[in-house]
Amino acid sequence: MSRTSDMSADVERVLLSETQLKSIVARIGRQITEDYRDSAHPLILVSVLKGSVVFMGDLMRVIDLPCYIDFMSVSSYGAGTTSSGVVKIVKDLDTNVIEGADLLIVEDILDSGKTLSYLKSVLLARKPASIRICTLLDKPARRTVDLQADYVGAVIPDAFVVGYGLDYDEKYRNLPYIGILKPCVYGGEESEQKKEATAR
Repeated sequence: MSRTSDMSADVERVLLSETQLKSIVARIGRQITEDYRDSAHPLILVSVLKGSVVFMGDLMRVIDLPCYIDFMSVSSYGAGTTSSGVVKIVKDLDTNVIEGADLLIVEDILDSGKTLSYLKSVLLARKPASIRICTLLDKPARRTVDLQADYVGAVIPDAFVVGYGLDYDEKYRNLPYIGILKPCVYGGEESEQKKEATAR
């Protein structure tokens, strides 16, 4: 049995297949291309590490425009299993100048929105020409702040999902689909919070 098969055995059911993900990425890429085609500003895609890397890699290849890429890592969790309420930039952008550029924040999943809201405010202070949010998955049941994405791949239920970049304890990121993890694997809500603490 392959290691992928071992990981798949932990998945309760597939939520979005490889084919569905490919279609979602193509759709969003077309929308972004159309929306920014006539912009006079450089387009910078900002991947929020680590979960959005797979999505970003596929997305940038279907955007039919010149674009730059950069990466940030932001955490709103301390050493425990619950949010500390303090947002910390673990890795900032490599570029020092984003003033006058069109920024597109690329996320794997938008849930509570707290960290992404903070990240957006930080980047807005650097005076880009525009800033938008693109998320592969939107989990509105978890939202605690008034934040909406400009581009959404799929709205999903309040379930624990892995694959296509999303992880549990740094595992399952390389599954080619997005699936709902079996509760027996993560042991319920407390373990899910721990996962969020280590991954974001």
